[in-house]
Amino acid sequence: MSTTDTDAPDSGASDAAARALSTAPVEEAEPESGSGDGPAGGPRLGVLGWARWFWRQLTSMRVALILLFLLSLAAIPGSIIPQTSTNPVKVSDFLKSHSVLGPVYTKLGLFHVYSSVWFSAIYILLFVSLAGCILPRSWQFIGQLRGNPPRAPRKLDRMPAYATWVTDAAPDDVLTAARGTLRRRRYRVAPGEGSLAAEKGYLREAGNLVFHIALFGLLIAFAWGTLWKSDGTKLVVPGPAGGFTNNQTQYDDLSHGALFNPDDMAHFGLTLDDFHAAYQTSGPTKGTPTTFYADVTYFGADNKDHKTRIRVNDPLNIEGNKIYLTSHGYAMNVTVKDGKGNVAYSGPVPFLPEDGNLTSQGVIKVPDAVDSKGKPEQLGFAGLFTPTTTIDPVMGPQSTFPALKNPTLFLTAYYGDLGMDAGLPQNVYVLDTASKNLHQFTVGGQPLKMPMVVGDTLKLPNGAGSITLDGVSQWADFEIVHQPGIDLALGSALAMLVGLAASLFIQRRRIWVRALPGADGRTVVELAGLGRTESPKAAEELARLVDVVHAQAPSVPEEPASPSTTAPEDSSDKEHA
Repeated sequence: MSTTDTDAPDSGASDAAARALSTAPVEEAEPESGSGDGPAGGPRLGVLGWARWFWRQLTSMRVALILLFLLSLAAIPGSIIPQTSTNPVKVSDFLKSHSVLGPVYTKLGLFHVYSSVWFSAIYILLFVSLAGCILPRSWQFIGQLRGNPPRAPRKLDRMPAYATWVTDAAPDDVLTAARGTLRRRRYRVAPGEGSLAAEKGYLREAGNLVFHIALFGLLIAFAWGTLWKSDGTKLVVPGPAGGFTNNQTQYDDLSHGALFNPDDMAHFGLTLDDFHAAYQTSGPTKGTPTTFYADVTYFGADNKDHKTRIRVNDPLNIEGNKIYLTSHGYAMNVTVKDGKGNVAYSGPVPFLPEDGNLTSQGVIKVPDAVDSKGKPEQLGFAGLFTPTTTIDPVMGPQSTFPALKNPTLFLTAYYGDLGMDAGLPQNVYVLDTASKNLHQFTVGGQPLKMPMVVGDTLKLPNGAGSITLDGVSQWADFEIVHQPGIDLALGSALAMLVGLAASLFIQRRRIWVRALPGADGRTVVELAGLGRTESPKAAEELARLVDVVHAQAPSVPEEPASPSTTAPEDSSDKEHA
């Protein structure tokens, strides 16, 4: 995905030419004929040639960046338009309210972006592009590690950083001093004929490879998490009757990936022991929770009970699943007796909050009751619960605070057919009062209504039974998330940062040292440095090396010279002894 370093400083032009020539695959030209696919006398591309050209384009940095940009653009509709996998209710509402856009979005797959054909195509092409880039670059990098730095060019004075002087020291002494200094500075040193070649900064290319491999791992983690994930919610009331076991049928709603298998769900469960909530009592933030946590007992694969506390943004991790506390409300603990005085139902019934002060609505369905004559008769109750009750002359009962300061349950009762025996699914929080088979109890021609506090009993007309409010408890709503690949995604993201930092801050640089006897018998010393990127480090390190070598092989007194380094843009500063 990025151009590779050349082995010689003056080979950039040839490499550029080679790259230019390789952008279009050309097979050997056939003899000119009167017919052909291309122009007369021009080469023709066969199947192999087109495949080779397509592969080179796919594994180029330009195409990879384009695919990465397209993938980010393709993810935008998934965050704006409701998705079937996460919120099918909103998708249904969107289709009902947008008769024109709805069918268009459906055909384009915008309600399931991440599993659509076009998103998958971009994803797979990017995946293949990265793989095709990483493998050859890794093999090339291994070859660079096993090889030696390129030998010294013939004309070192053409290098951006250069120094030279004449000394009476022997050539071997000069090279030995330079070799020791370079190795102490962690250079890879390769001896040549009267010269040394040293190179440093191989981790730059390693960082580049780590970045690309980590990006590859991030794509794998994303695919893994998307295909095998599951995300569901469960409302849990206190006590053993409200326990939860990780089973597909136990969830209130469950969304999952395409390859999710219910048989692979982890074995665990929990019960809600108690829920604790406290609220700000004054000021502009009145009613805001100050304490919000759930005490639970859970079991895992060991089938042993463990007690813990779940707080907001502090999930419980069980068998690779994270359990988040998302919301809470109130449950009515009621006892319903039928016309024969038998208990038809007893236990907590959750009511769903409607506002920040936890004004809540709910229904109680009793399908197994009988009337005073022993005839089966189903009972239903619709209620409004206010934790801190006030009666508004216009709006009616309301709650002014979410805590239980003046709790009241306003209840109405129905009898008849609840529709629970039809075999069709129905909402447990809704009572179909518009059904012709369901009738409201009346007293004196008026609907039966009663405000109830804890301990009150509402007796139904004609000896149909009664309902008693035994108490009020708090339920908690949990989100259970199984997201495989999280650890791989986190590790890949951290590796990407490390690799990016290495590729940005580590500088690849080369230094050459040449010491040869001159015509007068003295040793001519030449040192040159080349940075593979625009950086002053090569000149700085060459200057330090010159100081060390010059101290051990000083220039001759007759011709003092100050060794110096030159910048690439000003060759007039080079000094020759």
